[in-house]
Amino acid sequence: MIVQTRLIKTTSMHKSVGVIIRNQKDEILMIDRSNIPYGWACPAGHIDEGETPENAMLREAKEETGLDILSYKILAEEYIEWNECRTAQGHHWYLYEVLSWKGEVIIEEEEAKDWAWKDASKINPDDLEPVWKYWFDKFNIK
Repeated sequence: MIVQTRLIKTTSMHKSVGVIIRNQKDEILMIDRSNIPYGWACPAGHIDEGETPENAMLREAKEETGLDILSYKILAEEYIEWNECRTAQGHHWYLYEVLSWKGEVIIEEEEAKDWAWKDASKINPDDLEPVWKYWFDKFNIK
């Protein structure tokens, strides 16, 4: 008997947060994702059951970067139907911009192959994870 395994996407929508973090040189903290969808991205992740978007943003930023977020503002809340991950098609996004933070960048190796502070004007849009290409275009981050 041959048993086939494959990744099955659910029909349920996920809720996600994304975090734009800049340094004093106005460079954006980017990670080269180790997981699908691949590409350079800002820290991001799914909102856990019962978690608020703000708490998820603070948690994801800490988990993925090691940084403590001190102040922030929300830039967008939007459902993006075409945005998929390993288990879902469509994500309801909460996008935040960090106004102040503290700590030293420590990247979670399971999340990222590499990381860098990037000058937005030098980021090749084709290198971005698709949803981050969308956000950069929408907010004219260049």
